[in-house]
Amino acid sequence: MKLTTILIFFIFALPFTFANLRVGFYTATCPRAETIVGEVVQRRFSQDKSIVAALLRMHFHDCFVRGCDASILIDPTSTRTSEKIAGPNQTVRGFEIIDEAKAILEQACPLTVSCADIIALATRDAVALAGGIRYSIPTGRKDGLLADPSLVILPAPSLSVQGALQFFTARGLTLEDMVTLLGGHTVGFAHCSVFQERLSSVQGRVDPTMDPELDAKLVQICESNRPSLSDPRVFLDQNSSFLFDNQFYNQMRLRRGVLHLDQQLAFDSLSRDIVEDFAANDGTFQERFANAMIKLGSIGVLDGNEGDVRRNCRAFNIPL
Repeated sequence: MKLTTILIFFIFALPFTFANLRVGFYTATCPRAETIVGEVVQRRFSQDKSIVAALLRMHFHDCFVRGCDASILIDPTSTRTSEKIAGPNQTVRGFEIIDEAKAILEQACPLTVSCADIIALATRDAVALAGGIRYSIPTGRKDGLLADPSLVILPAPSLSVQGALQFFTARGLTLEDMVTLLGGHTVGFAHCSVFQERLSSVQGRVDPTMDPELDAKLVQICESNRPSLSDPRVFLDQNSSFLFDNQFYNQMRLRRGVLHLDQQLAFDSLSRDIVEDFAANDGTFQERFANAMIKLGSIGVLDGNEGDVRRNCRAFNIPL
């Protein structure tokens, strides 16, 4: 099915308000803010559809540390450290998309639209371009004033469902939110080094939780590059890799999960019924995903005088 034929669902998030966030926050101060972000994302998506996964990952990594405050965007300098140097963030990409949107917004509405809101809006727009649900999100976040790599502690893909759930519940998210947000892997990638321990080339046997055909395919991709220094990437959804849909869950049901945690979602009694529900109904998954993303985007948000609006998303403001 071609991407252009995929129905894009719309829901309104008006019942969801967190802190002083609200839908249409920039209506008076920067009326074209969301349009400008959307146009930047559209241009990049037309050149590289993998930006959907990049932006989803950036948004998740940002919100799971100190909250959705764009601290992940700060560059390290000779006198300042940064979350970017933390291990989990060294392969995060897509920063130039945020830079481009910010540059245009600073010309249109100086010191008005936060970098944290740009990340949230760009992620929302990328998901819709890939065929996913388009949802309204409350805006009004402020940018954070700290970027500490020691705080970057994220759930590893080797965790059990229960182990990963502890990270999510600590941030006010539920089991269903976790299973739903991991569905973003439907457009995701992983480097061989992240999952290689699951492969028969390392274990000496095929992992009983992995489809043998998938194991053979992954071994070929990962081993063919040795002894070079490259670390190949593979799709996490082997079926519809660039399309935002529910096929990720069907892949997990067929033991075609690349990451251990993803695959365990279909086996663990905690999450199995949710996986079955989403696998059977794309509409249900899409709506739950929108709601989960709105909750994710509300974690630890700064408003009022708690943060500021950066001039440059890569650097803290220098007092004038």
